[in-house]
Amino acid sequence: MKRIGLLSMVALFLFLLGCSDSQAETMTTEGVIKQFKDAGLEADNAREMTKKDYGMAPMKAKEAKRFFIPSLGKDAGGRIFQFDNTNDLKQTKAFYDKAGRESAMLFSWTASKGNILIQINGDLPEDKFKKYKEVLNKYN
Repeated sequence: MKRIGLLSMVALFLFLLGCSDSQAETMTTEGVIKQFKDAGLEADNAREMTKKDYGMAPMKAKEAKRFFIPSLGKDAGGRIFQFDNTNDLKQTKAFYDKAGRESAMLFSWTASKGNILIQINGDLPEDKFKKYKEVLNKYN
C-alpha cells in the first residue's frame, strides 16, 4: 500500500513538473522583441500598446507591444500580440489581413506562431518582413 502511495506521489510530481515546463515555453512579447534585436532586426522603443494603438482592431490580446522600425520613418513599425487562446489570435489576424485586402493604404504584414501574432507596416519590403517571420518561427 505504501508503494502505491509513493508511486502516486512520484507520478503527480512528474505531472506537475511537466506542466510547469510547458508554461515556461510560452512565448512572450518581450521575448519576441529580444529575438528580433538579437537577429539584428529593428525593433526599437517597444512599449505597451494603448487603446489608440489598437485603433479599430479587436482588443483581445493578453499583452501587446508597439515597436518602431526607424528605417521606415517616424511612427512606423509593428505590433506584437500575445494571446490566451487561438480564436482571439485568429480573429485579430483576420482583421489586419482583411483590412489589407480591402485597401492598399491599410496593408500590413502578419505572421503568427503559437500564442504570438506580429503585425508590421506594409511599407516594409517583403524580403525584410520574411526575416522577422523567420525569427518568429525559430523562437521557442
